[in-house]
Amino acid sequence: MKHKCFISFKTEDISYKETIQNDLNVDMIDKSLNSPIDSQNEEYIMRKIREDYLQDSTVTICLIGEHSAENDFFENQHYIKRELQASLYDNPNGILGIVLPSMTNKIYKGTYTCNMCGQNHNYVAIDDNTVIKEFSINYYIPNHNGCAWGPDDRYCILAKWEDFIKTPNSYINAAFDKRTDPIKNKITVFPK
Repeated sequence: MKHKCFISFKTEDISYKETIQNDLNVDMIDKSLNSPIDSQNEEYIMRKIREDYLQDSTVTICLIGEHSAENDFFENQHYIKRELQASLYDNPNGILGIVLPSMTNKIYKGTYTCNMCGQNHNYVAIDDNTVIKEFSINYYIPNHNGCAWGPDDRYCILAKWEDFIKTPNSYINAAFDKRTDPIKNKITVFPK
């Protein structure tokens, strides 16, 4: 089944967006914005993105690159934040975060031994230094029971670029399936 996918990205990462669109065997209907909206009015631009691209999409693919973080003071995050907010609002899209190669070692930090259960867990640095809040709060959903978050405890799906390009449809399908998962009821649209 083809899913309607919107790709949210920073301009610096356009080559990865174009690879998804043109070079991978991705079974999707592309709902991405491919040329800039001719306006300086941010409200108008976001309204057009919501109405023309996001309104009938079902999966939002977030490219996580060097300039995708909440704490990136040199970058304006208004568009990617508002695209993700619109994706999560009302009838939410599935959210797939793809960690680009320049961010792999900054996000995937190995394993640690848990003080609570004594087991090893993966340390995945999804926080304000790597992504925007709209992604992190729906990846590590607050008020969690247990010592580590499992797949059923997260709304957002996360994949390394190198894994995504091998089986893109499996990751898109996993994000799409979250739309009917009980974790959908714990989504935060406008984090503080």
